[in-house]
Amino acid sequence: MTTIDTSPDAVATPSGDSAIERSLGAIANTLTSADHKVIGRLFVAGGVLGLLATLVVTVLLDLERVDGDGFLLDEGAIAQLIDAQRIGLVFAAALPLVLGLAIAAVPLQLGARSMAFPRLAAAGLWLWFGGLVLNIVSLANNGGTLGGDADMVDLFIASLALMALGAAAAAGALATSVFTTRAPGMTLKRAPLFSQSVLVFAGSLILVMPVLFGTLVYLFIDHRYSREAFGGNVGTLEWAGWILTQPATLLLTIPVFGLLLDQAAVVFGKRTGMRGLALTGFGLIGISALAAVTQRGLFDVTFDQDGADVVQELIPYLFFNVLPLLGGVVVLAVMAVLAKPQKGGTARPTGGFLLTLFGALIILLGMVGNALYGITDLELIGTAFEEGTTTAVVYGLVIGVFGGLAYWAPKLSGGTIGIGKSAPDALLAAAGAAVAAIALMVAGFLDQPSLYAGGASFDDSDLSIWNIISLVGTALFAVAVLGFVALVVGARRSHDADDEPPAGVQTVEWLTSSPAPDDNFATVPVVHSAEPVLDLQPTTTGSDA
Repeated sequence: MTTIDTSPDAVATPSGDSAIERSLGAIANTLTSADHKVIGRLFVAGGVLGLLATLVVTVLLDLERVDGDGFLLDEGAIAQLIDAQRIGLVFAAALPLVLGLAIAAVPLQLGARSMAFPRLAAAGLWLWFGGLVLNIVSLANNGGTLGGDADMVDLFIASLALMALGAAAAAGALATSVFTTRAPGMTLKRAPLFSQSVLVFAGSLILVMPVLFGTLVYLFIDHRYSREAFGGNVGTLEWAGWILTQPATLLLTIPVFGLLLDQAAVVFGKRTGMRGLALTGFGLIGISALAAVTQRGLFDVTFDQDGADVVQELIPYLFFNVLPLLGGVVVLAVMAVLAKPQKGGTARPTGGFLLTLFGALIILLGMVGNALYGITDLELIGTAFEEGTTTAVVYGLVIGVFGGLAYWAPKLSGGTIGIGKSAPDALLAAAGAAVAAIALMVAGFLDQPSLYAGGASFDDSDLSIWNIISLVGTALFAVAVLGFVALVVGARRSHDADDEPPAGVQTVEWLTSSPAPDDNFATVPVVHSAEPVLDLQPTTTGSDA
């Protein structure tokens, strides 16, 4: 038995007498492919479309909030739009984007010809996509957490369960790949930090998604038959909403920090030392998975009470809210050490690194916001501050994933995305994300109610300036997303990448051609250190550091 399935791509080629038949054959091959790069690209494409749709909904809700007492939209659709925006950020955008990048890149980084159980990953893709389509159908037909159609509410809950199953399936294939498909000589210690961070991320999803699925099964049965134990459709987010907020969403960001360190080593021309400390950082962020397993969306502490009560609340607050923040700080500290100038050394900044760095910093802003949100003395619970932290986490993750797509563009598309084109887009995306998130955080400090707390916060005209600023930030971020999509399309059409590894790269994916063939490598590389490509240069020596 093997964990690697044979790929149908090598034997099923488009055929037919007409261009239409050949096109249909090519589409069918793509949709049924077992090539991890194709599966990853489909996940990413779906995530980008989901992100753009969610940004449109966010802009509409921001316009509604700026308008104050009036309603620009159908008042009866507001609840469904709020559900669409909240679920869209996590399940339609963040989750498929990070899964897609990991599925596309990790087998290449491991020196593998394929990923483990690629058809399981493909099944995860279509379970996720089918669940997302059904979720949209349910919301469009008066389903959701405040929906009035019982059948559509059932469909809404079931669609979330399908997406959870899809995420667990894809995560299972990823984790198995890291354990079983590494190149000869590549121990877990020598695996690239991005792949190691993906292992932590995938393991976290494998822990969390079955818990979410089980919760949704209870909710479905209760809503279908009695609606007494869990509060009917209104109780859906009360019992399962923890997956849509912090600290649970922080586990999705772990691969961004691994990607940051892999790229930093290339940019600053150093072997990645302190790998154990970096893994500690990933693990600390992964503690957010335990928060999800306990089915808690908030671990709060009140300092204005007796000392014993403070200690009782402080321990879980620090464990679940502060330790993930510490993990992000640890990873950035390792990067700072890599960035320390050395004699005769020169930095080679890339557009992918700038995107990933800005994404990690925006995520860190969300982590800080999450830590502040849990301090009840600040009176932020139930305000727009939670929206700001979620915005920072998800927008930062998106920027970080875009950094990975720019970094691996030669291997995934055959083209390059240079720093001259991607740096302006990185700056625009980071500025838009920061403005949108900080404006909502400030509005939260000024007691603006959260849309997530019932959706009745459209009468705060005194705070309209912060809503306008948040709207502008989201619009800038949307423009940056469209700009990056244009860069990816341009790179795919240009096919201007060279097969020679760029200066300073260290991991084995750069030893294959651009773009990578169906089976990834003509000859499986043999690894003797954590930086095998540097070992091929006569002036460097191998190291297990």
